[in-house]
Amino acid sequence: MRLDVVTIFPEYLEPLNVSLVGKARARGQLNVHVHDLRAWTYDRHNTVDDTPYGGGPGMVMKTDPWGDALDTVLADGYETGASAPAIIVPTPSGRPFTQELAVELSERPWLIFTPARYEGIDRRVTDEYATRVPVYEVSIGDYVLAGGEAAVLVITEAVARLLPGVLGNAESHRDDSFAPGAMASLLEGPVYTKPPVWRGRDIPEVLLSGHHGRIARWRRDEALKRTTAHRPDLIEQCEPKAFDKKDREMLSILGWEPDPDGERLGRFWRRAGGVEE
Repeated sequence: MRLDVVTIFPEYLEPLNVSLVGKARARGQLNVHVHDLRAWTYDRHNTVDDTPYGGGPGMVMKTDPWGDALDTVLADGYETGASAPAIIVPTPSGRPFTQELAVELSERPWLIFTPARYEGIDRRVTDEYATRVPVYEVSIGDYVLAGGEAAVLVITEAVARLLPGVLGNAESHRDDSFAPGAMASLLEGPVYTKPPVWRGRDIPEVLLSGHHGRIARWRRDEALKRTTAHRPDLIEQCEPKAFDKKDREMLSILGWEPDPDGERLGRFWRRAGGVEE
């Protein structure tokens, strides 16, 4: 996979040289290019922003530096054999970044990130490049950062770990929170390692049983417990068919039942008024 990042703070992207992403770069699984947007400015102050039309506080990033930078990055990528680029625009007004979207992006061969500063990039830049390549406007959460570079790091790490060979164990991400399949709408439960007793605290006895079926059921039940406690909205949105008989028994114990009238509201489960055990 090729990754390009255009930014006014290239040093912010130094973490791409460490941990799993850094190792993937060293092995040639990720081909990362970080570009300084100011290289495409032509005044002595290297200006990348100007006052907004219509007034208001803050500054807006200008069209010309971004247009020239993206044209150059695209041309360079095509010349070196890259194909099927997609532009990722980190913005709090974008679609939520989810594990499902991370999987989708991990299947693309070339991602170009455009982290903005100030009030964002002149909208015409996004509209222009959306006529040439897929553009994803992506939000990592319901909050506002000083710039999009931190979002680039978040998205890159989530995507890179899904590439074949990046994780030491290819099965590691299958039981992650939100992983496609059985965990798509659940949070992963607690995990434990040695020693079996620490400061008087034991690990759950089932994990020492060697009974794979019981262990799998315990992990599933713990995922249901954690999800209902921390993200009940995820349970509400799950269709009843997403859960098997044992799942539904646990959800009943936790005080949930299918909502026969909720589908038109995008809701399938509701609190039943039961007591959690």
